[in-house]
Amino acid sequence: MTKWRSSPVLPVIQAGLLLIVAVATPKLAAQELSLEELLPALREQAIVIDIVARLVDNDREEIWNSANSKVTIPGRPVGLQLVGTNILVIVQFTPYLRPDGNNVLVAQGQIWIDVPNMGITYQTSLQTIPLEFGEQVYFFPLGTVASRDEAHIEIQLALRPYLEQKPKETAPDATTNPATSPESPKAPS
Repeated sequence: MTKWRSSPVLPVIQAGLLLIVAVATPKLAAQELSLEELLPALREQAIVIDIVARLVDNDREEIWNSANSKVTIPGRPVGLQLVGTNILVIVQFTPYLRPDGNNVLVAQGQIWIDVPNMGITYQTSLQTIPLEFGEQVYFFPLGTVASRDEAHIEIQLALRPYLEQKPKETAPDATTNPATSPESPKAPS
């Protein structure tokens, strides 16, 4: 072993390997897809997440609402940030398409609340939600309403393929409140 380390052959081998890598690198780069070739493949995989976020008071009246549609690809999160006078809610939704057709949406929430006389509290949550295209799901980052005296945040979500037109019956409805709706929406626990 000592003979090999001190042998003048090793630097020649190393230089030869570097030369091979340097010559092969442009060929490897030429095999990568160009942006023009990559875009159609990304469009086929792209997913639209329709998001309606609401703040509902204790009388079930909507105080605030925001509707957005965000485009992503499977495995790439879409973020939502809600800022209030004493609260910060950061939520990320990451869609995953499974080969068997059972899509999954991973919802990760972080909440900072400034509670009078207690300071700032922090909560985090992580939920995996089975979700088919066009199906609506409700996510409650602060949890479900425990008492009628508290306002709460609800986020309505739906997934759809980017290439399809937005069907009216599957997009989240900014006027429907799950607390007063006769339908029983799916809500993760």
